[in-house]
Amino acid sequence: MDDIVKQALAKWPNVPDCYGWLALDARGRWFLRDQATQACGFFPSSKGSLLQHGKLIDFIGRNYEVDARGCWYFQNGPQRVYVELEDTPVVWRVDEDGSVRTHTGRSVQPQRCLVDEQGHVYLVADGVLGLVHTQDVMRMAALIEAGRWEPHEVCSAALEAQFRFVRSPQQLVADAPAAAA
Repeated sequence: MDDIVKQALAKWPNVPDCYGWLALDARGRWFLRDQATQACGFFPSSKGSLLQHGKLIDFIGRNYEVDARGCWYFQNGPQRVYVELEDTPVVWRVDEDGSVRTHTGRSVQPQRCLVDEQGHVYLVADGVLGLVHTQDVMRMAALIEAGRWEPHEVCSAALEAQFRFVRSPQQLVADAPAAAA
């Protein structure tokens, strides 16, 4: 987390959380979702505006975390901006040499490879599940054929519970009052 973000948290500890305004698609792209976009429905049916500002994307990536509920967020100064996920909280990029990095650029050493019933390829690193980027699936296939990875079958519907992440924090909090009633 950036030092400036830590300082803002210390200065303003009680800023309300923000839901629905930021989303991550299955290709590791960030989307801003204003009120009009949110009124059209939950992500990904209503995507919003693709973020293209490199420095802002890097800032989000450096301050991207997960809370105890499994909800991923961007710590924007003193405010947590919860992220709507199209698929998984991380999108893996696989380089020519087989090394793996997150969509935010952090290098990792995955421990497991999974394939779901639709043929989507996932890797698990440090307990975090991520989808392999569509542009890197052929590279992953070659690594699997070369014996570098042994894929294990998984049901896509079980991933969220199995790896403890929440695809829609916005829907989670929207449903909370109904659950309490």
